[in-house]
Amino acid sequence: MPNIKSSIKRVSVQAKKTEANKAHKSSLRTALKTARAAIADQDENAEEIVRDVIAQLDRAATRGTISKQKAARHKSQLMRALNAEEAEEA
Repeated sequence: MPNIKSSIKRVSVQAKKTEANKAHKSSLRTALKTARAAIADQDENAEEIVRDVIAQLDRAATRGTISKQKAARHKSQLMRALNAEEAEEA
């Protein structure tokens, strides 16, 4: 544990940020699983769910919780899966 007051605060603030980031990442993973399940089950609300997940990914990338490239990769994978399911239906 640091002795300097500012260093003590840094440790405290960093611990809070780490917990917040863990919570954001966890909810993101859950949302991604939900979207993938909706696409696989050919849910009629799948497009809306995917749109919500893409918005969450963008917010996480903006916050710095995940990298922009990771957000882009997940968005691309979701849209590719959604378009494949829609093509299968038609």
